[in-house]
Amino acid sequence: MDSTPTNDNSPTAALTAFAAGLRIDAIPEPVLRRAEDLFLDWFASALAGKGALSVEAIARFAQRIGPSEGLAEVLIHRRGTSPFAAAYANAAASHFAEQDDVHNGAVFHPATVVFPAALAVAQELGRSGAEFLAASVAGYEVGIRVGEFLGRSHYKVFHTTGTAGTIAAAAAVGNLLRLTPEQMGHAFGSAGTQSAGLWEFLRDAAHSKQLHTAHASSAGLAAAYLAAEGLTGARRIFDGAQGMAAGMSQDADPARLADRLGERWALPETSFKYHASCRHTHPAADALARAISENHLDVAAIKRVTTLVHQGAIDVLGPVTDPQTVHQAKFSMGTVLALIALEGRAGLNEFDARFNDPAVVAFRQRVEMVLDEEVDRAYPQRWIGKVEVETTDGRVLAARVDEPKGDPGNTLSRTELEAKALALAAYRGGASELEMRSVIRRVWKLAHSPMPTRWLPVGTGS
Repeated sequence: MDSTPTNDNSPTAALTAFAAGLRIDAIPEPVLRRAEDLFLDWFASALAGKGALSVEAIARFAQRIGPSEGLAEVLIHRRGTSPFAAAYANAAASHFAEQDDVHNGAVFHPATVVFPAALAVAQELGRSGAEFLAASVAGYEVGIRVGEFLGRSHYKVFHTTGTAGTIAAAAAVGNLLRLTPEQMGHAFGSAGTQSAGLWEFLRDAAHSKQLHTAHASSAGLAAAYLAAEGLTGARRIFDGAQGMAAGMSQDADPARLADRLGERWALPETSFKYHASCRHTHPAADALARAISENHLDVAAIKRVTTLVHQGAIDVLGPVTDPQTVHQAKFSMGTVLALIALEGRAGLNEFDARFNDPAVVAFRQRVEMVLDEEVDRAYPQRWIGKVEVETTDGRVLAARVDEPKGDPGNTLSRTELEAKALALAAYRGGASELEMRSVIRRVWKLAHSPMPTRWLPVGTGS
């Protein structure tokens, strides 16, 4: 393989060297602990995808293209297969319930593309828990920076998790494969040329969102393996004349690719999802809950709700005016706020039971999104929630939250994460409480343990 660098001082070169060379002894303890938190959150989210039409279709396809046995584990079906097929299936499963993590600044869901690829390869290669965590941190750090590099204009059309996600998965797998920096650069080139994911699916309630993550995680995995075999990729995949920025962004900033690598740890900036809906709905949901609580409002007293939002929320949620499925309803601001008002929460069971209930539909029609200068200026680094509630007796009540539940400054404790994981595992029968508690114990010890050959007992899942 040609290993001649094109520019040793470029942000791309710094990023590839970081991804290839990161080892656990260079990662601060708080970052490792948060990586464990995020892995547990992802694991349970994957189990919650069991039985969903889109997930099962993708998992069946993965079973057809992958071997019927292997060391890499498909969590919802408790069977082994190849790393590629396992990553494909697990990435789809973990992005269905809308409970997987998100990095605000990158507007990117790292877990759903990084962990499926890293887990599959770590199991295949027999890597330790520490090696798995280090590779996952590499994937997060790279993917978040690529998302930030692509900018706000990219997210208006492209699902960043499907685009930056290919690079993130390649970084994690390349780290586990011990690629050289030059090989890692080729892996990034091959991953970037496969990056994809368009928001148009939301208008039709199509199943593309799970396909985005399945493709991103497995394509990044393949890119790393192919780089190890000598396959070359574009050296300037990010900022070249016909690279990702040229084709996918109007405000790309190459300096973001290498932003304080090894000093600023982006992984702990990632937020957990409290509500089972698109993250763009969470700030307003928390603000409405505050308005109801502080003013002791009865739902019948609410005449209209105006949510003051950033442009990204309008771009993603605006097309969903009459949700036809549970999943599409999770991208409906009105539906989410209706569940908050009527049920006190917008959780998995509330969506399943009431997303098209007449009372929910009626409330949904009284919700409006309006662009707010302060909120938009703060986005994407900060996701401020502001609502104005007009009551039937003529009052206008305002409420705001500056850090939605789950953000780093208002995060979930390990006790809360364990409760969330147990609920996600039980949601579609992905794992029993006893099995999930065993998973939780293993995750908290992962940095000092071997990678389990199987996380869930074989033969007890469907």
